[in-house]
Amino acid sequence: MPHFDESKAYAVQEEVFFDDGREIELLHFVYSQPNLDEIRGSPEGVLKAIDDFGRTKKYLMNVGEDKGKIVTDLIAEVKPKVMVELGGYVGYSCILFGAAVRKASPGGGAQYFSLERNPEFAAVIGSLVDLAGLTDTVKVVVGPSDASIARLHSLGSTSGGFSKIDLMFLDHYKPAYTTDIKLAEQLGLVTPGSVLAADNVIKPGNPPYLEYVRSSVAEKRAAAKDVGAARKAAGWHDERTAKQYEKREGEERLDLSRIGNPNLRYESKLSNSFEPTGVPDGVEITRCVGEEKE
Repeated sequence: MPHFDESKAYAVQEEVFFDDGREIELLHFVYSQPNLDEIRGSPEGVLKAIDDFGRTKKYLMNVGEDKGKIVTDLIAEVKPKVMVELGGYVGYSCILFGAAVRKASPGGGAQYFSLERNPEFAAVIGSLVDLAGLTDTVKVVVGPSDASIARLHSLGSTSGGFSKIDLMFLDHYKPAYTTDIKLAEQLGLVTPGSVLAADNVIKPGNPPYLEYVRSSVAEKRAAAKDVGAARKAAGWHDERTAKQYEKREGEERLDLSRIGNPNLRYESKLSNSFEPTGVPDGVEITRCVGEEKE
């Protein structure tokens, strides 16, 4: 069983825990550090400053050190040339994983795409990525995740986009996990060899996504023929999770008719860990291991 170091715990998560000005407060906090010159160009230094804010000032909904290590270990194993994250928030995961992607590709050329819907959050990410010295690897993309995935696919790998995703980290609007993966499958971005890492599958949980990536090809083929069942499955999320971003972003309209590529065969496993507050959570690691033809 994993162990959580209570001395590193973030402040307790409040009823309102994001988009209340704390993101800009974080930016001022980081840039007011007395050792700012040492932090410049140091991903580790920027991450430490973000963690210090989360521990001593206000909670931040970051992946944190514990779950972050699960993904950085995965990056070291997979050595992705293209990694995509859905949901960047203030850039913690982007900096942690972007640095790991660059390290795993000493010959250069690896790219990390951070897709963030909120333009203010994206601006914070961009500033901190620049401070960390990762602009050679990281690209911040502003807009709804599905529209950004489609646009980057249309650009292709030679025009600032991508034609295949080696590793994807999902940490955005929870009901969109499944619909976005299905979109990536349909576009041929997720193929045998691709790996998915999904955050928050315990807290707050994501039953529809787990059911999808843990289903057999036969089960997915059957489900693909029943759009009504897919729409019903999307309603498994609790109301607070489903409406988390509604006030700022408006209602998220998901394309529940997407069927993805049900012929892809996955092997999926939960890695138990903790939120940065110490609350139990986990990351679902899903590997695309093949494709079965009908």
